[in-house]
Amino acid sequence: MTLARTALASILALALASPAAAGAPVVNAPAGVVSGEAGDGVRIFRGLPYAAPPIGNRRWKPPVPAPRWEGVREATRFGAACYQPPSRPGSIYSEDVGPMSEDCLSLNVWTPAKAKRAPVMVWIHGGSLVAGASSQAMYDGSALARRGIVVVSINYRLGALGYLAHPELSAESPEGVSGNYGLLDQIEALRWIRRNIGAFGGDPANVTVAGESAGALSVMYLLAAPAARGLFDKAILQSAYMISTPELKTARFGETAAEVHGAALAAKLGAGSLAALRAMDPAEITNKAPATGYLPFGTVDGKILPRQLVETFDKGEQAPVPLLAGFNSGEIRSLRFLAPPVPQDEAAYVAAIRERYGDLADDFLSLYPASTMAESILATTRDMLYGWTAERLAAKQAAIGQPSFLYLFDHGYPAADEAGLHAFHASEIPYVFGTERRTTALWPRIPDGPGEQRFGATLSRYWTSFVASGAPRAPGAPRWAPYAKGEAFMRFAERARADSNLMPGMYELNEAVVCRRRAQGATPWNWNVGIVAPALPAAAPGCR
Repeated sequence: MTLARTALASILALALASPAAAGAPVVNAPAGVVSGEAGDGVRIFRGLPYAAPPIGNRRWKPPVPAPRWEGVREATRFGAACYQPPSRPGSIYSEDVGPMSEDCLSLNVWTPAKAKRAPVMVWIHGGSLVAGASSQAMYDGSALARRGIVVVSINYRLGALGYLAHPELSAESPEGVSGNYGLLDQIEALRWIRRNIGAFGGDPANVTVAGESAGALSVMYLLAAPAARGLFDKAILQSAYMISTPELKTARFGETAAEVHGAALAAKLGAGSLAALRAMDPAEITNKAPATGYLPFGTVDGKILPRQLVETFDKGEQAPVPLLAGFNSGEIRSLRFLAPPVPQDEAAYVAAIRERYGDLADDFLSLYPASTMAESILATTRDMLYGWTAERLAAKQAAIGQPSFLYLFDHGYPAADEAGLHAFHASEIPYVFGTERRTTALWPRIPDGPGEQRFGATLSRYWTSFVASGAPRAPGAPRWAPYAKGEAFMRFAERARADSNLMPGMYELNEAVVCRRRAQGATPWNWNVGIVAPALPAAAPGCR
C-alpha cells in the first residue's frame, strides 16, 4: 500500500470511528474528506467552502479556490450568509438567514443515497442581489434529491461587497475591470462542482444552473459570460428580468457608468480611497449602501459581461444550452413598490399613455385598458420585467437551435387569493422544491390537500425531468412542447395545461419599446413603463 493510500485509509478510519460521524455518510472528494448526515434516502452535506474568504485585501477581488482541507470536515451546518441588510419587517419574503460573514462562499449538497452520475441542479437564490442565502428553508433540496437529482445551493457576495465597480479596483485588476464579484463567485462555485460533484454521486457532465428573480438574472449573466462557458449544460430561469445594465466606464442607456456609481458610493460612505473602503466594517458598508441610492447589478465590462444582455442574445452569443423560462401572472402583487400609483381616473390614465407611447399607444391600451386600470398597471410592470424577458429567452434560444420551454405560472390558492396575491412573485418555488411546509412566517399558507400535492408533484417532476434530460416531462400530465413549435408554452393554473401564443401582442409591444430605447441610447428599460415611462422615441431603422 502506498503512503498516500495509507494516509487516506487512516483518515477514513478516523471519520468512521468518530462519535460525531457514527452512521454519517463520508465522501472523499478532491476538496477533502467530508462527513455529512443521512436521512430518508438522502445524503446532505452543508457549508462546504468553494473559495477562500474574500476578506481584508481580498475584498473586491475575484474569488480564489479554497485549498483542500485537512482531516475530516463535518458538514452538518450551513455556512454563514453573505452580508446583507436586515430584511423588511412585514414582508412575506422576510426570513432570518442566521450569522453573516465575509467568509460566506460555501455551498450545500443534497444527493440521493445511492446516487451514481445523477443529474445536478445548481440553485442560485434570489433577493435583488442584495439579500438571500443558500440556507433558506424553502430551498431545501431533500425532496428533489429523492426524485433522483443532486441539488447544490450556493452563497455568493451580495450588495456593494459583491458588485461594486470603482476606478481604483479597475486599476489594480490585471484585466482593467471591476464589479461582478458575486457573478465570479458563482462561476467559481461551478468550477468546484465540476471538480468535486462526481464524488457525491453527481454527473459533472450534466449540470443545470437554475434560479429565481435575481437568481434568474444571475443565470442570464452566466449564459452571457465567456468564463462560465462549458461549466453547465442547461438553464432554468424563473422570473428573470433582462433590464439595461450599467457599463464600466460609459454612461449609456440612461445608466450611470458603474465606476462613477461606485466612486459616488465610496464618497457618501466617507471613504476617500480603496484602502479606506477595505478598512471599513463590512456590515456598515452593506447597511448604509442602499440609503445612498446604490443598487447592485452586473457590470458590462467587455470581459466578464462582454455586452448588454439584449445584444448578447440578439447576436446568438449566449451559451448554446437547452433552456426553461417563465414568469408568474401575479408577479407585482407582492412587489407593488415597482408599480406606480393608480391615477385618479381613466381619462388621466389614457392621457398619460398617449403622451408617453405615441404611435404605439393604441397597441398599449388594447393590452392594458383603462377600464381595468389598477390591474393594467400591475400587468404593465410585470410584462416589461418578467413576461417579455421569459418569452425573449425562449425565442432567442430557439433561434440558435436549442430546445427552449416557456411557462406561465397562474396558480392560486385560498390564503394567497384572499390576500390579493394570486400567483405572486416566487410562489412557484415551494412547489418546485417540495417545500410547501417550509415557507417563511408570513407566506400565505399553502393547503395540505391532495389537489395541491398533485399540483406540486407535477411541477417538481417537470423540473427534475428537464434537469435530467433537457425535456420537461411529467407522468400523467400534458406534453410540454418546445417554444419553437408554434410559440408553445405551459400554463400552470389549477393544473398544467399545454397552450400556445402567450398573451398575444405583449412580447411584440415590449420588444418594440426596448428596440426604440436601444436605438436612441439614452433611456433605460426596466420598471419605467406605463404611466411613468419617458416619452417613447420615434421608430428607428430595424424597430417597429
